[in-house]
Amino acid sequence: MDFIKRLFGGGGGSGATSDGSGLYFYVRPRGCEEVVRVRIDRNNDLSLSDSGDAYWVHKYVRGTKCFQQVEIDFYFTMNRQLSNSEVQGGALVTEADFQAWNEKTNA
Repeated sequence: MDFIKRLFGGGGGSGATSDGSGLYFYVRPRGCEEVVRVRIDRNNDLSLSDSGDAYWVHKYVRGTKCFQQVEIDFYFTMNRQLSNSEVQGGALVTEADFQAWNEKTNA
């Protein structure tokens, strides 16, 4: 959870990795150097949980150079603010990691 808070300056979903309704996450598949950018649209991608008191979204992520699949569950409050995430097959990384990987591969 602390990692999520660092990504979004307190966990509220604001900051450099937001574009209004969209939140950007960066994930590195296990065993790969590639970093993949994932966009969640808080207005269109979220589903109401079975209990009806929160939202969630499940994403499958695969890069263009590394084909290892990553599964991510993002959990949101009723105000559509990120509250938690669970990652299988990889790890969330920072936007700086994404930019560094892009610079390395485009050099």
